[in-house]
Amino acid sequence: MEEVMSKKERISRYVVLCLLSVFILTPFVLGLWTSFLPTADISSGSLFSTHISLDNYVNAMKNTAIIRYLLNSLVISVLTTAFQLIFCSMSAYAFVFLKFRGRNFLFGLFLATMMLPFEAEVIPNFATMRQLNLLNTYSVMVVPFLTSAFGTFMLRQNFKQIPAELKEASDVCGLSHWKFYTKVTLPYAKISLLTLASYSFLSSWNQYLWPMLTTFSDKYRPVQDGLRQLQSQETFNDWGMIQASAAIVVIPTLIVLFIGQKSFKSGINEGAVK
Repeated sequence: MEEVMSKKERISRYVVLCLLSVFILTPFVLGLWTSFLPTADISSGSLFSTHISLDNYVNAMKNTAIIRYLLNSLVISVLTTAFQLIFCSMSAYAFVFLKFRGRNFLFGLFLATMMLPFEAEVIPNFATMRQLNLLNTYSVMVVPFLTSAFGTFMLRQNFKQIPAELKEASDVCGLSHWKFYTKVTLPYAKISLLTLASYSFLSSWNQYLWPMLTTFSDKYRPVQDGLRQLQSQETFNDWGMIQASAAIVVIPTLIVLFIGQKSFKSGINEGAVK
């Protein structure tokens, strides 16, 4: 009876998962399909048209700044990821292996910043960037995100799993903090570092509000804000080209997710265990 019930539960779970998959994937598949259709067919509601072509992708490459947007997002995301890996790992190392007064209180302040929504930080960050004359530059997209409280917390939890005897042995051998950090700590936390890299890259790539407020030209505008520029309220929207541009933008995020999904899951699990 228990075996029969387990089979029924297993089947019901698969049915629910399949329904959820269809519900989640339908908008994505529909958007990808319409990117191959002419705008006239999309506007008339002929979503099952046979007029399939790559013209929308060609037009997006030729007639829009989508390539420039992609390059801008790539530069911003790579720089943000690199800086967060450096600063988060260093701060996590300090909170674990350096003994100083107020360490736990300072770490508590780090965690407290995670409870603030980014929208609450927009005005002071914008005022600071304006005072520094960094608006409409790559710097305005990178400087406010040089570090991450979440990244510091996750790496700190991972570093705490390093045996204390290993640190004591390195001290006896005269190993400096820098060498222990580079030779022992970073290789040990490789999975968590890959997880943080994936998280940082995707978070930076998908930013919308901040670039909309701080970038004013195609020279520095990233893809998420760039897609908004393709829609005009005064002229006819080329929805086929817009959908093709959106499909192009999604490709890098899918690549990062497929490559880093195993590391992301493992890193989160490791960071959750003390």
